[in-house]
Amino acid sequence: MLNFQYSSLIDASVETVWQFHERSDVLDLLTPPWQPVKIIRREGGLGVGAISEFRLSLAGIPVPWIATHIECNPYRLFVDQQTKGPMESWVHRHEFTVENDMTRLTDAISYEIPGGLLAELLLGWWVDARLKDMFRYRHEITKANCEL
Repeated sequence: MLNFQYSSLIDASVETVWQFHERSDVLDLLTPPWQPVKIIRREGGLGVGAISEFRLSLAGIPVPWIATHIECNPYRLFVDQQTKGPMESWVHRHEFTVENDMTRLTDAISYEIPGGLLAELLLGWWVDARLKDMFRYRHEITKANCEL
């Protein structure tokens, strides 16, 4: 099992940052332009049972990814889990905490790469680097939309 975490401080209230994540177009906004990802659907907002469906392109091969929300505590956290996709397992925790009248946004992901320990040893560094690029972008977009 591999773990990734990215955190940043946003100069906005927790309510503002949470409401940004509730926007119907948030996945379009948060998907980096260089990623070969197509958003197929988003249903149910942030609540338990909500579904986000994507189509990735891995080496030109279309790969479906479905994430289902398994936990939600409004203005504090929501958690999604891959129910179909390229990873052996994937759980993504989005946390919102108050820090000095600002919001600490933390994305924490626990995941397994198909192929077991050998695959994780060979590819884990690469996946971690891609996640860092993606979440740096996502947090910059969140700041730009919430720090008004």
